[in-house]
Amino acid sequence: MAVDVEVPRRLFTVEEYHRMAEAGILAEDERVELIDGEIVEMAPIGTRHIGCVINATRLFITRLGDRAVISPQNPVVILPRSEPQPDVVLLRPGAVSYSHKRPASEDVLLAVEVADTTVRFDRLVKARLYSRAGIPEFWLCLVADGVIEVYRGPSVDGYAGVTVHGSGEIVSPLAFPDVSFAVADFFA
Repeated sequence: MAVDVEVPRRLFTVEEYHRMAEAGILAEDERVELIDGEIVEMAPIGTRHIGCVINATRLFITRLGDRAVISPQNPVVILPRSEPQPDVVLLRPGAVSYSHKRPASEDVLLAVEVADTTVRFDRLVKARLYSRAGIPEFWLCLVADGVIEVYRGPSVDGYAGVTVHGSGEIVSPLAFPDVSFAVADFFA
């Protein structure tokens, strides 16, 4: 007979997470991220995932130029207990270089996750994390289906609206409504 026992967990802060990396407890090339105080292993990246991240990065850079800082697969600090590594983020160009400060949730205009094997985690955990952090928009690129789920209207309970955009459709970031992207170009 299985017994359901609640075991207390030791949750880490962003500061403690950084100290573990500095002390060598976490290797610099280790594929982990801090999510709600827990150190989570990131899924291996497949070919379709790589292609979508490369396409998204290229599209954002060529269409947005200097209007946003494009940051592929780099951490974003969400105090006090999270530092996810979205596949691509559009950051506000700032007076302070991101070489001197880590991007934080208030710097993010759009977070993009590419999902092949992590769809459920990205929908249930990452979307809620980004929404609670006040990130205005989150795109989930589903490589198996060739669609982009667009999440907008963040709150502590999750995003207020989700729309799905498929091949043959156009999508524009909330921060740049004058710039549009063909959904199919993310998956080409």
